[in-house]
Amino acid sequence: MKTHNNYKNNLKSIAVFCASSEGMDPVIFEEAYHVGAYLAKNNINLVYGGSKLGLMGQVAKGVLDNNGTAIGVIPDFLKTKEVVHTGLTQLITTENMHQRKLKMHDLSEGFIALPGGFGTLEELFEILTWGQLGLHKHPIGILNSNNYYDDLLAMMDKMVAKGLLKKSNMDLVLVANTIEGLIEKMKNFKPMPVPKWMNKNQT
Repeated sequence: MKTHNNYKNNLKSIAVFCASSEGMDPVIFEEAYHVGAYLAKNNINLVYGGSKLGLMGQVAKGVLDNNGTAIGVIPDFLKTKEVVHTGLTQLITTENMHQRKLKMHDLSEGFIALPGGFGTLEELFEILTWGQLGLHKHPIGILNSNNYYDDLLAMMDKMVAKGLLKKSNMDLVLVANTIEGLIEKMKNFKPMPVPKWMNKNQT
């Protein structure tokens, strides 16, 4: 039974950032499929980059195999037969990468980074920066599959220790080793108030 004291985020759609490569770790590869299956079984729509390749393809496969909703957002220049997933619930084409990220943001109520490379990190840190600036209040999670992100998380801790990242901003990063644990943290996430210096109406 829900009470008014319990804060719960409504996660109807989650954007997943991850690699378009398969990588060399079978644990990470299998976990990507499990993420998709979990989202589908819990009636959470997948919003992702629209590729059939790598971890991205595995997440989508997990969703579709379990009768879930998979929405792909892909820029026109990547929309080739070798890349694009043609069996999705919905495929949205954008003019460029920036519009792709805006559309994924608009369609989502939460964000999760699975293992990936430069593109995944770029998407993760941009959405974290938007949250830090108060441009959205959605939960952001890192799925630390097989401890993939240990070194990155240690680097973030160093940023805090050196005084270049506020602890309150570091707290925007929700981390778990399982999708079940991560979704629970995301549901209970309480957004920070908009920074005072961002309040244009304040005198």
